[in-house]
Amino acid sequence: MSDEIKKNNYSADSIQALEGMEHVRMRPSMYIGDVGVRGLHHLVYEVVDNSIDEAMGGHCDTIRVDINEDGSVTVEDNGRGIPVDMHKKEGVSALEVVMTKIGAGGKFDKDSYKVSGGLHGVGVSVVNALSKHLRATVHRDGKVYEQEYERGKALYPVKQIGETTKRGTMVTFYPDPVIFTQTTDFTYDTLSSRMRELSFLNKGITITFTDKREVDKDGNFVSEIFHSDEGLKEYVRYLDANREPIISHVISMNSEKGEIPVEVALIYNTSYTENIFAYVNNINTHEGGTHLQGFRTGLTRALKKYADASGMLDKLKFEIAGDDFREGLTAIISVKVSEPQFEGQTKTKLGNREVVAPVSQAVSEMIENYLEENPNDARIIVQKVILAAQARHAAKKAREMVQRKTVMGGGGLPGKLSDCSEQDPSKCEVYLVEGDSAGGTAKQGRDRAFQAILPLRGKILNVEKAMHHKVFENEEIRNIFTALGVTIGTEEDSKALNISKLRYHKVIIMCDADVDGSHISTLILTFFFRFMKELIEEGHVYIAAPPLYLVKKGTKKEYAWTEDQRDQANARMGGSAAIQRYKGLGEMNAEQLWETTMNPGFRTLRQVNIDSLAEADRVFSMLMGDEVPPRREFIEKNAVYANIDA
Repeated sequence: MSDEIKKNNYSADSIQALEGMEHVRMRPSMYIGDVGVRGLHHLVYEVVDNSIDEAMGGHCDTIRVDINEDGSVTVEDNGRGIPVDMHKKEGVSALEVVMTKIGAGGKFDKDSYKVSGGLHGVGVSVVNALSKHLRATVHRDGKVYEQEYERGKALYPVKQIGETTKRGTMVTFYPDPVIFTQTTDFTYDTLSSRMRELSFLNKGITITFTDKREVDKDGNFVSEIFHSDEGLKEYVRYLDANREPIISHVISMNSEKGEIPVEVALIYNTSYTENIFAYVNNINTHEGGTHLQGFRTGLTRALKKYADASGMLDKLKFEIAGDDFREGLTAIISVKVSEPQFEGQTKTKLGNREVVAPVSQAVSEMIENYLEENPNDARIIVQKVILAAQARHAAKKAREMVQRKTVMGGGGLPGKLSDCSEQDPSKCEVYLVEGDSAGGTAKQGRDRAFQAILPLRGKILNVEKAMHHKVFENEEIRNIFTALGVTIGTEEDSKALNISKLRYHKVIIMCDADVDGSHISTLILTFFFRFMKELIEEGHVYIAAPPLYLVKKGTKKEYAWTEDQRDQANARMGGSAAIQRYKGLGEMNAEQLWETTMNPGFRTLRQVNIDSLAEADRVFSMLMGDEVPPRREFIEKNAVYANIDA
């Protein structure tokens, strides 16, 4: 059989069963990260990854993802269809092997897939093992085949159920509530964000995402169609929609160096933040890795070479640092690696050394060509770099002030901080409270043993629109740094945050339950996202949920967090209860604040996590930027109690 015929002969022989999956249900976190909200959504990503693999191989251009009315999810593509012929080694259909053997799949056969997505490559078999029911339907060779499973075990052999002119695979699965005890409800926005991301990363593919649990104002299911003809160029424009560009075009390229496909798109804007998102085989590598190292090296080398030659740096009295070349930069890097080696705490750091040189070379050539062809943009970029260098020196002095206060220990803590007596950070929590009034109530109501209170004066600085030295000079922000005990990186590594001496493992934002309170919460979250992202990534940041209403009749009283809860409580009291609307935390007495919002046995805390760094970046830039219409639209869609001013 010739190599060409072998390459295109996707059959049972292409499927290799690597090992059994008996203990997937016993140790699910080993395979999908956790059994909470993130792990639940990972099930969808694993199934979609199979379809994306088909698309990356040129066999599929349409993917449909549905959240069904019963809470199940269906993923369908128009690829080749999973093979259904008999697998020689296993003695059952190749479809059954793929669905019931961990590590089984065409992606382990280099003749079938040169590159495949998926972080762990565990595949659809793990989804099957963690589903109470799964149905696989295959359209292939003019026939329709089907097999169903319960908790990973086939209910019957693969059977033909009809004929068809279509081709492709359709998988419908129901997450097992025995495994996912926290929730089995999929979040539309989380899945929508990932489908959008995949469409940008794989241009030309059409992904239709529908939520059949909800209908719009016209009575149709809520649905979105994602398709990108320009790929990463469009992705950069989407992420930077609320920022002001300083150059005329998105700089981009798509090439292959050393058999490694490299795709890059970037633009410079007026902001002071660096936003680089790096992907390997469609996986967002949050912790970076060798491809990011190659990108930074190539970018710095090309810009430094141009800046030196231009003479614009001659009057500078200090060296330009690597960070200076990336201020105000939004960039996407996407590489395809046949055998990626992932490292890091969450296995999202690329370790393949052979990737550095190809990416560095490709980026360097791209930047050099653009600067040569666009001299006006080139000068603007270099001017931005010089301003960044000057601001970095100013920020260094401001940062050193924060460092000096932080390392002093207890004596250097902010005067307004009411600390707790417990010394073990894992048992301690600190409330960031708006205003002295609410802060005073919180101090009276707290448990002094493990709860600390830090009142903040009004609205903190909007870091999205401030230069770094202004951020470090801001008193409220300095107080947060020193109270938490964290330290900021050195001049050479100014993005690093050392949280090894974090004094509280729960950092709780507690603001009024109104629009002003939401704005303050968002300002604080923006600060954490831009300057203390590690706190969010490691699960230390929470938002308190104070009640909106007190419903009272005689000696009976109930708190309500929504209008529905308020009405239900009123109905339980005969419909004639007195209803108090809390306009702010200051309206509660210390006992009420403790029992509703601060008592660990009763309170509701919402943990802040980041499903998609790129989407979070876009949302923060939109909420805290200058553009009003997108902010209004976002608030109207997402805020339960939004009062929109004209």
